[in-house]
Amino acid sequence: MNNLFDKNSYDEIRVRLDMLTPASQRKWGKMQVAQMLAHVAQAFKVPLSKKKLPRTFLGRLLGWMIRSKLYNDSPWKQNLPTAPDFKITDLREFEAEKKKLVELVDAFHNAGPEGISKYPHPFFEVHS
Repeated sequence: MNNLFDKNSYDEIRVRLDMLTPASQRKWGKMQVAQMLAHVAQAFKVPLSKKKLPRTFLGRLLGWMIRSKLYNDSPWKQNLPTAPDFKITDLREFEAEKKKLVELVDAFHNAGPEGISKYPHPFFEVHS
């Protein structure tokens, strides 16, 4: 499985981000490209956060079933529910959102596994 700590995977993602334009067409979903960039940026803020985030109800209910999907190469199904904090419904400015996401992707890659949050993702947190 590819990951952004790997230089080749990181370079591939950066090339894909660089190729995006305001006219890029979506492959699925309802968001415009600038909204998608903001959506993905929200997700990157989770592992880069220095504070523990609250666990969601949906995470408590389904997290244990979905966790294994993160560690294999099978594609995600379309139309899965999106957590409210990650839903982007307002219009966004493409260049500003692209710049933010590139900065977050760079920060994630440069931090390495040791530099990301010590707290588990709130959707998949396991309590003992």
